[in-house]
Amino acid sequence: MEAAAGAPRSPGLHVVLDRGTVVYVGYTGNLRDRRRQRLTGNRYSSVLREQIGQELDELGPMASASDIAGWLGKREVRWQETDNPGGTKEARVLALKPRFNRQVPKPR
Repeated sequence: MEAAAGAPRSPGLHVVLDRGTVVYVGYTGNLRDRRRQRLTGNRYSSVLREQIGQELDELGPMASASDIAGWLGKREVRWQETDNPGGTKEARVLALKPRFNRQVPKPR
């Protein structure tokens, strides 16, 4: 929860990095609340948590919510405040093609 407390309550983009590589780009209306949800939700509370669970399942028994939270808690999360989080996310996903983003937008 300490990591969530440092995030602003404004809209913006959040990026999850695994050993320096961007693995997920998301956007939200409240960065602090979204960060808290990432750390406390169940396996099916977000696309990201579900995909991390599937990846962890390949390593052993079915991953629990705490396994997923543990994985996320060890990753770096960065955020950017922006008034256009959806457009900013689309541009970042298109450029970076993170492995946990299911849909990569088509270039315009």
